[in-house]
Amino acid sequence: MSEAPSTRFRARLLDAFTPQAAEKGWTNAAFRAAIADAGLTEGEAQLACPKGAFDLFDAFAERADRAMLAGLADLDLAAMRYRDRVRAAVQVRLEAQAPYKQAARAMTRALANPLRAPEAARLLWRTADHIWRALGDTSTDGNYYSKRAILSGVLGSTYAFWFSDGSEGHEATWAFLNDRIENVMQFEKFKARFKPVGEAAQTAVGIAARLRYGR
Repeated sequence: MSEAPSTRFRARLLDAFTPQAAEKGWTNAAFRAAIADAGLTEGEAQLACPKGAFDLFDAFAERADRAMLAGLADLDLAAMRYRDRVRAAVQVRLEAQAPYKQAARAMTRALANPLRAPEAARLLWRTADHIWRALGDTSTDGNYYSKRAILSGVLGSTYAFWFSDGSEGHEATWAFLNDRIENVMQFEKFKARFKPVGEAAQTAVGIAARLRYGR
């Protein structure tokens, strides 16, 4: 099945917009320049992105997610420790965006507007969900949400560090990422240690409630 015209136009706009955003920020000025660079008419641009540059948040993030998933498919994840799988996923995504680092920085600055906080959270959550699914996560209970919330935090903090990292091969970022994942692993160990206590407490509360209310 062929792509819809709006999808094709959006892809052309994204390719043209990325270098413009790196120079001009995630702005309407960059979007207007991208329309000309992509060779699109005003009508075609309106069809692809009714909200202008802000319709490209999703497309930019989706492109990075696709590249990340393709990179993960080339790795032998089964041979890695769990923490190394998570580290690899985050690193692969950042490496996929390395050619567009300044545009990614511009997008992050634009999304820092409090009015766009829901969009920023949605995109981070979607990436975290892609990662966990690629790593084989099948949880459906509270772990489903906690894993994605924690990984969203790791992604956000690592991106913030990466934007200012000028080290060779971004080695400082990978060290930072290792520390963040180690923090998460220590937290998970702590949580698991007290899980039996929590379950016992919940059982005790349930028994007390049945005695008190006859249920």
